[in-house]
Amino acid sequence: MAHRFTSFAGAGAACSSVFLFCAVLALAGCGAFGGPSWDESTDAMRHTMHSTRDYINPSPTIDVNRYKWDNPNQEKLSLLFSPVDAKVMALQRYVTSIDSRPNDAWIDALLVRFPWIDGLLVADSKGDILVRRPPVPLKRFSSPLIFESIWRETLVKTVVDYTPLGPELYFGMPNYEGPEFKGLHVVYFDPRVLFTFCPQPEELLIIDPRAKKLWVYGDATPTADAQGLTELPWADMMKQKIHGVVESGQTQFTWLARFIGPDLFVYATKSANATIEDKGFKFPFFGIYGD
Repeated sequence: MAHRFTSFAGAGAACSSVFLFCAVLALAGCGAFGGPSWDESTDAMRHTMHSTRDYINPSPTIDVNRYKWDNPNQEKLSLLFSPVDAKVMALQRYVTSIDSRPNDAWIDALLVRFPWIDGLLVADSKGDILVRRPPVPLKRFSSPLIFESIWRETLVKTVVDYTPLGPELYFGMPNYEGPEFKGLHVVYFDPRVLFTFCPQPEELLIIDPRAKKLWVYGDATPTADAQGLTELPWADMMKQKIHGVVESGQTQFTWLARFIGPDLFVYATKSANATIEDKGFKFPFFGIYGD
């Protein structure tokens, strides 16, 4: 509806009255001609606000099926080895964080962050030890340690030394000054300490395929079937795949090969259900654990 306003003396009040009256009619006509009422408009506005709020700031929900496992064997092994593997990976990341000779601050932080390792040594390019923390090691070398590395590789070859006091795993990082090789820093620990991070350590086995050795929790005596895992041709098996199930004696084991340093070791456990068909190892998630 158009309104025409004419300016003339004495007519201002009348014109204003006409305008207000027309405005009232227009508002009243909104409902009269089938448009939404005030209450209906308020409901529509409230609905729009709720919809927009849910879009911008949705209410949190938990999908309980997102991490559902189809294979109980894989679930069991993953829950056993994941916190162990997370500790090893965290240590490896720290050791490889520098490629120069570490200073005292770096070494002090290493020993505080990873109190479960046995120590660290720093050697020159000839193999002479320059720094050792602690100065006197719990386990002495059973024979000279030989590290093999390709120039500028990230990590040197892992060495496991089997001493009268048990195994000791060494791995380290080459040190350079510019392009010149200056030596290496090496951390070492008893691999059996890794079982302390496992929720059910007596259920987990760790195999060193090269040495044909089996690591178990504490002073536990492995079964004959578990011990038989060391005799399997792991090097050939891992050329085909790095996970699966395998029979040893009368027992089925679920296994997964993982890196400790640059070398493959095998985590294994007795299968939770030997009748489940192995269709490949798929993690629905990989948990993140602290150092």
